[in-house]
Amino acid sequence: MSILLIGENRFSQHLQKSLSNQNLTSDVTSCIKKAAELMQNNFYKVIVCTVPYMENDSEKMLDYLKNYAPTSNIIFLAEDMRICKAIELVKNGLFTCLQKPFLIEDIVKYVNEALKSNSDKKAIPAVTKPEKSNAQVQSKMELNKYVRGKSKKAMEMLNQIELVGPTNFSVIIYGETGTGKESVAERLYDAHGGDNAFVAVDCGCLSRELAASELFGHEKGAFTGALHAKKGAFERAHNGTLFLDEVGNLDYEVQTYLLRAIQERKIKKVGGDKEIAVNVRIIVASNENLAEKVKKGEFREDLYHRLNEFEITIPPLRERKEDLSLFIKHFINRGNADLEKNVLGIDNDALKLLKDYNFPGNIRELKNIIRRACLMTPDNHFISLEVLPLDLIENPHPILTKRENEIAETFVPTSIKEHVEKVELNSILTVLESVNFNKSKAATLLNIDRKTLYNKLKKFQMAV
Repeated sequence: MSILLIGENRFSQHLQKSLSNQNLTSDVTSCIKKAAELMQNNFYKVIVCTVPYMENDSEKMLDYLKNYAPTSNIIFLAEDMRICKAIELVKNGLFTCLQKPFLIEDIVKYVNEALKSNSDKKAIPAVTKPEKSNAQVQSKMELNKYVRGKSKKAMEMLNQIELVGPTNFSVIIYGETGTGKESVAERLYDAHGGDNAFVAVDCGCLSRELAASELFGHEKGAFTGALHAKKGAFERAHNGTLFLDEVGNLDYEVQTYLLRAIQERKIKKVGGDKEIAVNVRIIVASNENLAEKVKKGEFREDLYHRLNEFEITIPPLRERKEDLSLFIKHFINRGNADLEKNVLGIDNDALKLLKDYNFPGNIRELKNIIRRACLMTPDNHFISLEVLPLDLIENPHPILTKRENEIAETFVPTSIKEHVEKVELNSILTVLESVNFNKSKAATLLNIDRKTLYNKLKKFQMAV
């Protein structure tokens, strides 16, 4: 026998059959003690081992195998391992590490490579990412890129993405600041195939002159400072996807040019006369309701109807708390990879604090909190209260979100009834703040039950 397969029996037996089709013989075991016996009594040129989820265990596993088979080339099959960790393992004698998902034919290929060389440890990359088949659209690598929420609202949103993603529909994405509108746009792009360009433009910070240049490009000398000709976003996104974030902030005149480009699929550069054919899928995002902006005369109605072939609304993080732990785990993994750390997770006290927090900055705020916490947490430790921002610990419930402030400030009484409601709203907010937003205590002080308090908050559209 020249190959030893260590791992779950059904998968290992499937791999063993594929190897035998190439006249390669192998032993199979799912028991590490049995593997030790086999290595003591046989010489294996290659060992293929499915490693446990915890990265620290991978080091112990490699040392264990090397102790029994010091001259064998060892291949790890890992569910979720950081690249820096895999590189470290290769330096310590690992032949290569395949990340799930992987195809049987990929494993067979690298087994053959390992058989050819028992000494050249650099022949194979530290982490090999096999090509995806068409059936692997929702692969593990993609799930590492995105968080697939489990809350009802998250599942509804994901179903919408899967429905409209493969089409050429124009899509409007609504969501508060920090909810991940560009991430949803990228998911739509990936669902469409993701083979061509994805170009993102933040319209929120563009003046009229800059917007025209950024979207359509300009010719040399078109305006002061135009020292070179420039391709615009439409041209760069040709045959791909153009994502316009905060599209509602575009100047009204630029909206006219945008409508023409979408309708005629042609653009003109600033300062140019030549028409350029473009074919792009348009995805836009806004934290304001574009239909309301149309009513106010701030957004072209014809452009709105061109864009509004499909709508997706991203729920704020405070309305999908079931997904919080998933996001925390995701951002810890990202933090570990980016910072080359080994933070084990988050302790119960820190997790409880985050679960009680309203996250006015949504997912972006959570990402920043966890990234900072990963930096400050020693390796092989859990994130604790001590590394969370001090203002979050002292004031775990932000007083009001921006939207809620606007509701309170713009609530101008027009009748005696509304005046009473205004006074009631201010009283509720005052009491909530005084008890650090503990709703049970607030209800007691207000001499109402908790359900009545929730109903009143809902009436005033307050999500505190």
